[in-house]
Amino acid sequence: MSIPILIAMVLYMAMVIGIGFICSKKNQNSEDYFLGGRGLGPWVTAMSAEASDMSSWLLMGLPGLAFATGFSQAGWTAIGLILGTYLNWKIIAKRLRHYTEVSENSITVPDFFSNRFKDDKKILSSISAIMILIFFTVYTASGFAACGTLFNSVFGLNYQASMIVCAAVIVIYTSLGGFLAASTTDLIQGLLMSFAIVVVLIVGIVAAGGVGSVIEYGRGLEGFFDIMKYHDPASGHAVSQGILPIVSGLAWGLGYFGMPHILVRFMAIRDPEEVKKSRNIAMTWVLISLAVAVCIGFTGAALYSDVPELAGNGNQRIFIYMTTHLFQGIIPLFIAGIILSGILAATMSTSDSQLLIASSCVSKDLFQGLLKKEVSEKHVLMISRVTTILIALIGIVIAMDENSSVFGLVENAWAGFGGAFGPLMLFSLFWKRTNLKGAAAGMLSGGIIALVWPFTLAKLGGIFEIYCLLPAFIVSSLLIVVVSLCTEEPDDVVKQEFDQAKQLSMEE
Repeated sequence: MSIPILIAMVLYMAMVIGIGFICSKKNQNSEDYFLGGRGLGPWVTAMSAEASDMSSWLLMGLPGLAFATGFSQAGWTAIGLILGTYLNWKIIAKRLRHYTEVSENSITVPDFFSNRFKDDKKILSSISAIMILIFFTVYTASGFAACGTLFNSVFGLNYQASMIVCAAVIVIYTSLGGFLAASTTDLIQGLLMSFAIVVVLIVGIVAAGGVGSVIEYGRGLEGFFDIMKYHDPASGHAVSQGILPIVSGLAWGLGYFGMPHILVRFMAIRDPEEVKKSRNIAMTWVLISLAVAVCIGFTGAALYSDVPELAGNGNQRIFIYMTTHLFQGIIPLFIAGIILSGILAATMSTSDSQLLIASSCVSKDLFQGLLKKEVSEKHVLMISRVTTILIALIGIVIAMDENSSVFGLVENAWAGFGGAFGPLMLFSLFWKRTNLKGAAAGMLSGGIIALVWPFTLAKLGGIFEIYCLLPAFIVSSLLIVVVSLCTEEPDDVVKQEFDQAKQLSMEE
């Protein structure tokens, strides 16, 4: 019975590989490969930015959290992400698009930081590249883990083998087609994700007896719909959480200012005037997708709260479980396979961007920028493709444990980028007095705090249990300001470029 489902998913993977082959013919140089020649239209920009943002977390991590604990933890996180998405498009997108062209036509985020501060020694780009490699490897591992979980749950296939096959597909079309392939497939994958979650929610609500039945079931669980408490599935009681988890959930929104795989979409849009249209498309998609994902968790709880395999980390399989059980005898299994391909889409749309950004850091920012300035475009692309394979291999090793939490892996990587790059991106674009030393201090402090906080201070409990992104963001911002003010002002060239980028943004 599962053969039609498998056929649909295999055809989907073949399609994205085909897109990679087609796009590979359009890559004539590194700017084409890493930035699509700055030619993305508003739809591709919007959908690729959001699809690469949400990842498998949208269809597994978030519904699983809502399924297990109710509104509070999942809901506040979703609200934080919605606010962060809007602010990122509103205040960062257009300014960054202009500034990257003004600042020596920067084509990567690390490249922009070094060019913005005239960092001839490539200190910032080197630090950025190393952090991107660390955090994106973890982030990529979460996507591979989701693929392995999907095929293991649906077909009973070996988790590790499934994960490796999916990773290979992602590596093939990404290394072939580069940014254009990743962005084009992300548009398709974003639409597929939307279709999948909406269909599953509608069918789930009907199976549960309607919206009223879902709400009634949730009200019967202590703390399930409470904004200040969450439901503890182990004890069956509500757990008071106070303001701290709410702040932690909202703090997720700060991460957007530092996400390289999202920021690079702003850099690649063909016309800054199209940013507003892209923002409207993106916000519509985000609002619908996050709200539906949380509601899938609620609906799943009303239907399958007593299923043993959904206990513990198994809760992140709720979308898969609903799809494989709700559609039997209702729709053709091939269509169910297309819906389940939404998880593949969610995973691939993020993993391809992460692998591409990480490989660009090695080839452009470390190899070409730091170690060997004179290198041909052919060698840059070759190094990038080899790096893509190596990072994927490390991600596979990290994800080998089939009990690893998708939500947990994403949470750690998100905090790392938000703490290291978020404050610096804001200050780079909006405070002329920011200098190289302040930028380096802010980037290092934010990244280090995000990395070590969960394993040190967080274990003390109390206020230290707050999501590590928030303290990392605050400390990084403070150090950027303090160190910049205590050291020399930026030179005239840096100031002139800042004013030029500002003027371009104001004129439009």
